[in-house]
Amino acid sequence: MTRWKLARVILIWAALALAVGVPIALAAASEQLAWRGPIYILAGFAGIVALGLVLVQPLLIGGYLPGLSAYRGRRVHHWIGGALALAIVIHVAGLWITSPPDMIDALSYTSPTPFSPFGVTAMWAIFIVALLALLRRRLGLRPRTWRFVHMPLAIVIVAGSVVHCLLIEGTMETISKAALCALVLAATVKVMIDLQVWRKRRALRGESIARQ
Repeated sequence: MTRWKLARVILIWAALALAVGVPIALAAASEQLAWRGPIYILAGFAGIVALGLVLVQPLLIGGYLPGLSAYRGRRVHHWIGGALALAIVIHVAGLWITSPPDMIDALSYTSPTPFSPFGVTAMWAIFIVALLALLRRRLGLRPRTWRFVHMPLAIVIVAGSVVHCLLIEGTMETISKAALCALVLAATVKVMIDLQVWRKRRALRGESIARQ
């Protein structure tokens, strides 16, 4: 590996670490934490970590993170998906313990807070994807069918998570939160465009070979 390639690898991973780490660090320095209990704080940071994992997922599936082969990228994508589901469970469970009535309102879509329905919808989408991923072989889902199901759910996860995060006025610092949300959206849009272009090129090559 040349020095330029090595520097590129380091810069990409460092940028990802900053994109996820800075919002967490700034949230940890928030003055609002002084008024929060430990369970509520744990739940809140589980939510922040979950948003960071949502950023990592399209980067993995798109092959944008250097040092990972396509196979390893898919494997890590699966493990990160499990970690994302776990982070959401911790987030919801912690909020349930600290305020059951608020969580009942949120889960029943009757909460007066505007951010609740977006977060709950994203949560159910995450759980559906995680469950389908576990049962994928048993259900006999082919790659094309899996993409057909997974892609719309991924869009729901990203859109719901970003809107949920932006509408909350909590411990996260405004600029770093907005930057992280923008990166999540940008990474998702890019991977969707790139994968679509790649499929079109593969289809054209298939037609060309068939004609020959």
